[in-house]
Amino acid sequence: MADNVITSNKIYVEGKIASKPEYSHEMYGEGFYNMMIEVPRLSDAVDMLPVTISERLLDGVDVSIGRDIIIEGQLRSYNKYSDGGNRLILTIFARDISFSDEKTKNPNQIYLDGYICKKPIYRTTPFGREITDMLIAVNRPYNKSDYIPAIAWGRNARFSEKLAVGDHIRIWGRVQSREYQKKSGEGEVLTKTAYEVSISKMEKVEEEK
Repeated sequence: MADNVITSNKIYVEGKIASKPEYSHEMYGEGFYNMMIEVPRLSDAVDMLPVTISERLLDGVDVSIGRDIIIEGQLRSYNKYSDGGNRLILTIFARDISFSDEKTKNPNQIYLDGYICKKPIYRTTPFGREITDMLIAVNRPYNKSDYIPAIAWGRNARFSEKLAVGDHIRIWGRVQSREYQKKSGEGEVLTKTAYEVSISKMEKVEEEK
């Protein structure tokens, strides 16, 4: 069962530590910490991505801000109650960390094998780019699932627009951070950050009957 998690949800990122680990929670006697890492894009921009990491991986390790780090694991989701409603929170769950100055050509890679759980929404930007927004459910052990927002572009956007709830798909891409503005109940404009998978390649899996 554990192997299923590793094969259906895999992420590899390399970047710089952007914040010190802060204690988050304990599960079965194991403490977990949250931290942020800065992952470069092909452009000059960077993605600021959240990571959840076990104290067992941090033990005796130098995690100074600015240090290069490589993280392998899964992209996980959970619901957090805030502002009067539930909000979907995404984090990279680290299964292994290492440190290296050597850079690969692709410092941000994710593979997901899951199911469409919400009707895809197709739209075009003011500049004419085609985008389809999706929500993908990826199963993990103990009857749990991670719900991952994803964006397809161009021909992949047109392809995914036709997908239906329950369709089985596989996607490859990268995790990106995106800032957006939202008005609070008092009319104050707040800047928030959303995380999603930007799809570079995808396929529909035909189920055997």
